[in-house]
Amino acid sequence: MKTIEQIAAELQGYDPQALTAQQVNEFLARLVEPLRETETETVGIFDALGRVLAEDVISPISVPPHDNSAMDGFAFAGAALGNAPLSLRNVGTAFAGKAWAGTVRPGECLKIMTGAIMPTGLDTVVPVEFVKIDGDTVTIPPGVVKPGDNRRLLGEDLMAGNAALRCGQTLGPAALGLVASLGLPSVRVFRRAKVAYFSTGDEILSLGEAPREGAVYDSNRYTVFGLLTRMGVEVIDMGVIPDEPAQLEAAFRSAAARADAIITSGGVSMGEADHTKAMMRQLGDVAFWRIAMRPGRPMAVGRIQEAGKSSVLFGLPGNPVAVMVTFLAFVRPALQRLMGAEVQAPVLLQAKSGEAMRKKPGRTEYQRGTVVREADGSLVARTTGNQGSGVLSSMVQANGLIVLRHDQGNVAVGDTVEVMLFDGVI
Repeated sequence: MKTIEQIAAELQGYDPQALTAQQVNEFLARLVEPLRETETETVGIFDALGRVLAEDVISPISVPPHDNSAMDGFAFAGAALGNAPLSLRNVGTAFAGKAWAGTVRPGECLKIMTGAIMPTGLDTVVPVEFVKIDGDTVTIPPGVVKPGDNRRLLGEDLMAGNAALRCGQTLGPAALGLVASLGLPSVRVFRRAKVAYFSTGDEILSLGEAPREGAVYDSNRYTVFGLLTRMGVEVIDMGVIPDEPAQLEAAFRSAAARADAIITSGGVSMGEADHTKAMMRQLGDVAFWRIAMRPGRPMAVGRIQEAGKSSVLFGLPGNPVAVMVTFLAFVRPALQRLMGAEVQAPVLLQAKSGEAMRKKPGRTEYQRGTVVREADGSLVARTTGNQGSGVLSSMVQANGLIVLRHDQGNVAVGDTVEVMLFDGVI
C-alpha cells in the first residue's frame, strides 16, 4: 500500500496547493484500492439491483435457444423469392412454446406466431399484413421481404459458454432481466462498501435542536446520505461532531474501525478551527489540498488506520454545494473503484450556452444549470443564477452541472458547453 508521499511522487506537476481536477482523480485512482476478491457474497436477483458483480456471469444456455420467428406471419424458405408474386400453400400453425411436428415442403408455408420455433428448412417470415390470403393459399408480393428476414437466430443474443456480464459491472434493471433469462436465480457480488459520514463544527445544528444565533441546520448530512444511498453503499451515519479534540478523535477512530471509507464535511478550509485537520494528521496519512476549481477548493484525502484496518478518508468543504460538487467530481468515482465497479467517466451532454458566462482560465468550474430543448430542437444550457457555494436551492433547481474546463475562458451566448446531468445520480 503506497503512502501519500509515494503517490504524490508519481504524479507529474503535483502541487497540493494548486491541483487540477484531473490530477485529483489521478491521485485518488492510486490511493483507493478495490475490495478484495474474497469479500463477496451470493444474492438472489431481487436483492442484486445496484450491486457489483464479483465474477463474470457465464451463460449456461444459448439465448435464444433455437431459431424463432421475430413476428406473427408466415414462415417459408426464402430461396423461393423472386421478382414475381409467390403463392404458397399454408399447411398449419406454429405457436410459441412448442415445436411444430409437421413437415413443410417446397411450395408450402407455415403460419407462425412470434417466438415460435422455425421448422427445419424455413428461414424467412413475412408479416401477416403484407400477404394476401385466399383459403389455404398465401400470396407474397415481390419486394416485401428478403431471404432471412424476421428470423431470430439461435444464440444471437448470447451463446452458451460466453460471458453474459463482466466482473465489475453494476447490475441495473436490464442486467437483472438478462440474468433471469439465463435461468440463474442468483449472482456473486462484492459485499456492500461501508461508508461512514459525519459533519463537523460547533455552528452545526442537528434536526430537533432549537435555533441559536450564528448556527445553521446541517444539510450536508442528508445530501451525502442521498448520494451514498444512490450508489448502493452501506451508510454509517455518525451525526454532527463538535470542534472538540476528544470527540473528533473518538469519531474518527470509530469510523475507521467500522467503515471502508470516511467522509467528513467542514474543518478543512484555510482559517477554520484546526481541530479537525490536526486530528486527521494525528490519526492518519493525510494530504490537504487546494484544488483549482469552483466551488470546492479545499479538500483532504488520505487513510486512517484503526483496529488493524485502513479506511480511505475524504475531507470535504463545509459549504453545501461544494460538498455535492466535490462528491460528484471526485468521491463518487473513487467509491466506484472501492466497490470493485468499473469506474465510468460521467457522460457529458453538449448544449449551446443560453447566456454569457465569465470564466478565468486556470481552474475548472462547475456551474449549476438547466438544460432544455428549444422549439427548434436544439439543447440550450443556462445557469440557475447565483452560484454561491452556500445556495443549496440552486442544486434543487438545476438538472446538471455546466462543466467549464481548466483552460477554458469566457463563454459567449451560443458557444458549446458540456453538462454533467444529474439524472440517476442526485
